[in-house]
Amino acid sequence: MQSRGYDLSYQPPYKITDKILRMVSDLSAAIARYELLEPKLMTPMLRKEFKIRTIVGTLEIEGNTLGKERITAILDGKRVLGTPREIAEVKGAMLVYERLQEFNIHSIPDLLRAHEMLMGDILTDAGRFRRSAVGVGGPEGLVHIAPPAKKVSSLINDLFEWLAETKAHPLIRSCVLHYELEFIHPFTDGNGRIGRLWQTLILHEYKPVFASLPIESIIRDHQQQYYDALEASGSQGESTTFIEFMLGVILLAIEEAMSTGQVTGQVTGQVKSLMAVMGDQWWSTQELMEKLGLSHRQTFRENYLNPALKARLIEMQNPDSPRSPKQRYRIRKA
Repeated sequence: MQSRGYDLSYQPPYKITDKILRMVSDLSAAIARYELLEPKLMTPMLRKEFKIRTIVGTLEIEGNTLGKERITAILDGKRVLGTPREIAEVKGAMLVYERLQEFNIHSIPDLLRAHEMLMGDILTDAGRFRRSAVGVGGPEGLVHIAPPAKKVSSLINDLFEWLAETKAHPLIRSCVLHYELEFIHPFTDGNGRIGRLWQTLILHEYKPVFASLPIESIIRDHQQQYYDALEASGSQGESTTFIEFMLGVILLAIEEAMSTGQVTGQVTGQVKSLMAVMGDQWWSTQELMEKLGLSHRQTFRENYLNPALKARLIEMQNPDSPRSPKQRYRIRKA
């Protein structure tokens, strides 16, 4: 990454390209559509699903291997097998995303408090800016040397002053803030999680419907492109490339939420009942019928199983042999 000078009048460097202008326009239209549809589409079950995907996404980006099934179990208060660190990461993410509306996006103390919630059971210096040098590694070695630790406090102050004063569109300022937090790397660990969280907070203040969008899950699905955009912006000395990438991620999150919500909104009560007893575990037809209290196989297939398969809400363990007597089913993974 290129080095940059730092002073109290610092302005995050980026350009407003034609592509960014088009994407902001497209996003504004998509957000308007989503605001109209969201109250009808967003069932309690889907809200929970998106919340789980948000937490799974932001943790898997950082290498957490618990997976959706075990993270869901932790959210439900169940005990699971896993390393103490990974379980602590889940609990920290649960806590901070549950309390999103408590944070002021312009408050540095709130930034520190959010970091302490995320990393309090993992780091001895959680909730405090780092006091040592850090670098960010990649497949080919060191890709970024963060600013000196003695600069961190003043850089964060400058960044938050810019956030309070900028006239940039909220979609753009959220991307810039995310990138700058990664560039400054203010904490010994958890910087990616904090950057993604603070972008979500800015978007939520702009439009409350962003609270139900699993943007972190979309980043996870495009994880290498995420790293590439960060590295490219670092090499260019400005966040333009990262802004373009993140605007695309936000648009994908809205489109996917509308698509998922429309499908979920069209399914019958029987299908919703089926999904409520499934989760990530694989189930046989007989096991599912027993859980639903059903005895007639044809009724189960016509009213529960086949509609759920047609809506692509559940998946087969062996799709090449759909009529296999050993066939099993689970909720379709995102």
